[in-house]
Amino acid sequence: MKLALIIPNYNHQQAIADTLVALAPFGLPCYLINDGSNDETRYLLQSLADKYDWVTLLTHPFNRGKGAAVTTGLRAAFADGFTHALQIDADGQHCLDDIPTMIAASEAEPLALISGKPQYDESVPKGRLYGRYITHFWVWVETLSFDIQDSMCGFRVYPLAATEQLFREQALGERMDFDIEIMVKLHWQGVPVTHIPTKVIYPEDGISHFQGVKDNIRISAMHTGLFFGMLKRLPKILSKKNANKHWSAMGERGSYWGIKLIADSYRLGGHWLCRAIMYPVICYFFLTGVTARNASMDFLRRVKLKHPLHEQLSDPVTWRDSLKHFFAFGNAALDRIDAWCDRIKLAQVDFPDRHILADQVESGQGAVLLVSHLGNLELCRAISIHQQQVKVNVMVLTSHAENFNNVLKQLNPNSGLNLIQVNELGPSTAMLLQDKIAAGELVVIAADRTSSDTAGRVFYHDFIDQQAAFPQGPFILAGLLDCPVYTMFCLQEQGRYRVHVEHLSDSLKGPRAGRTERLDDAACEYSRRLEHFATSQPLQWFNFYDFWRRDEDSQRVKAEQAQTTAESDSSHSSSTPSSSAQPASSQHSSPNNKQEQ
Repeated sequence: MKLALIIPNYNHQQAIADTLVALAPFGLPCYLINDGSNDETRYLLQSLADKYDWVTLLTHPFNRGKGAAVTTGLRAAFADGFTHALQIDADGQHCLDDIPTMIAASEAEPLALISGKPQYDESVPKGRLYGRYITHFWVWVETLSFDIQDSMCGFRVYPLAATEQLFREQALGERMDFDIEIMVKLHWQGVPVTHIPTKVIYPEDGISHFQGVKDNIRISAMHTGLFFGMLKRLPKILSKKNANKHWSAMGERGSYWGIKLIADSYRLGGHWLCRAIMYPVICYFFLTGVTARNASMDFLRRVKLKHPLHEQLSDPVTWRDSLKHFFAFGNAALDRIDAWCDRIKLAQVDFPDRHILADQVESGQGAVLLVSHLGNLELCRAISIHQQQVKVNVMVLTSHAENFNNVLKQLNPNSGLNLIQVNELGPSTAMLLQDKIAAGELVVIAADRTSSDTAGRVFYHDFIDQQAAFPQGPFILAGLLDCPVYTMFCLQEQGRYRVHVEHLSDSLKGPRAGRTERLDDAACEYSRRLEHFATSQPLQWFNFYDFWRRDEDSQRVKAEQAQTTAESDSSHSSSTPSSSAQPASSQHSSPNNKQEQ
């Protein structure tokens, strides 16, 4: 770390000499910038520079503003090989006793911007104090975070490499808007911000160059620009948290109250009012959900490449197809609500193979249904419970759709019936499922998603002309339960839902020899059927993430994240890997891999 001092000065005569005297013991080089001061101040600054060999005087021929003076000092320090610069005001406001604390913080976080967080006394003008809170609010909006606690304090340590990069890429304000703008844009650039509490005083004989009308207009214009800059960057900001994450590590998008608003509109005006309110919400998530949108486009393009004449997709596939994909997800969610509120009847669903499951249940032995996040299988479960009293047990990760499920339970308390929450597949869960099968009930498991803890326990099979990972867990579990296994898909076709049930195996249990090959063959057949239905109805594919990502890549990213966490905590923790049997995420996952409205 090589640190220099930066002091901008415009007609500040009273405190500058005392400030330099106080700074001398630190032994730090200083860039003193004369920003077009009057002759009296100019002579004083020149004499001080002559007096102290550690002071370099830089001069603007006319007044350009505080921001321009600080920029001149920062760029000069960087050009001279300094790594950091400590900005100090020339009017005696800052507590120089806090300099060692500022330097220590910068040494601990050399890539961070270290900023003072003012602790004011009675000398602060109330108008200036209250005005700061307006700026605080807008800065929080512009950064979509509370990382910046105070953006107006001029007592700060800059990391010069990041600052120089910003100067080369963007023009910044040169006056009182500078301190705010540079901090926000460095935050956008990924520079961490750390605040150090420091006392700030307003000397009685101090000179303020703040021009009430002009500077307030200037700052308002700056905030306007930053706000629209934030909107432009919004998709990137929101997508960062999901970059390189496994789908099961991503958080649910959409707040509880936002989803509840849609549910309340459903109570008030039914399906159509709810849909009218939902469409703008879906558009918002489409615009901001970069990860989901890219995954949607990738999937639809793969389908179009395999089936060039596919009537549901344009040629070439465009963002309009992806938007329709998002709308299809929203419509499926509303149909799910309709089903649980008993507004979709079994007669409205075509189920030509119903006798297959009916005969199975009547035999007294249950079965395993291997399903997927394609179509709207939840609709079948709701209708079955309402109108046939068929016991259907679904293995779920309800945490992936907690807000949506909580609101759904308010609309219909029975919506959570027969959900088996699974984080790990242990002996107790297996015994419970065996009891369900023995009682003639159905057990539903989604077999199209690997877990974040599969640790390589996957089968790879062709899926739309590229190898994709399928979890071993559902097939292992089906073998342990020693019962018939079926695949089941519920798709909307020509305005009506149609259920497709196909027999997969009488049992996946068998001799230990050849067990892996037997399960692998079952997974291969499942992937073949999934591809058939997914390519026939691509807009009903609700896996909005990179389905073809290698399981090894997920494990590598997870291992790197764990190592980073361990290093930052200076400790190691262990976790028990869960089974790769992937439960259905209480149908369906959202365009950001969790339930989303």
